[in-house]
Amino acid sequence: MSIPSIAIDPSIFREALGHFASGIAVITSHMDDEPIGFTCQSFYSVSMSPPLVSFSVMSSSASYPRIRQAGRFAVNILSDEQIMICNQFARRGTDKWYGIEWQYSPLGNPIITGSLHWLDCEIHAEHAAGDHLIVIGEVKALNLLEATATQPLLYFKGQYCNLASHCVT
Repeated sequence: MSIPSIAIDPSIFREALGHFASGIAVITSHMDDEPIGFTCQSFYSVSMSPPLVSFSVMSSSASYPRIRQAGRFAVNILSDEQIMICNQFARRGTDKWYGIEWQYSPLGNPIITGSLHWLDCEIHAEHAAGDHLIVIGEVKALNLLEATATQPLLYFKGQYCNLASHCVT
């Protein structure tokens, strides 16, 4: 017995998924003497051995083809003090790196100053999935910064939030 399929309205689907709180990261790389990056909230761990992580990116992304060509990327896990950076890297067609302080990771990827943590990865696999690509990276280096009062930047129901459940627009 098969379950009949029904068309899912994209706006209702997006609203339903908005009830899942997620952290926010900026995926970065460096190619042809130019830093590359985009905001990503679809990031998660995949495996402990080997250490694998994954992110999803729109198939139409202007940034990801250059990251694919570089063969490596960094995951900059944003703090709740980096809302402006999150917004800046989410925009298309602008200088995302304007005013951003960064340094090179061991693999040569940009690490955004003030990020909560970072992971340095080589592309391990890529899978097409609807209008997105699922990218799996093998972690080659990471940095756990000393614990401070800084909290992760979270996204929930279309708003930025922190662990104290205070959402801001």
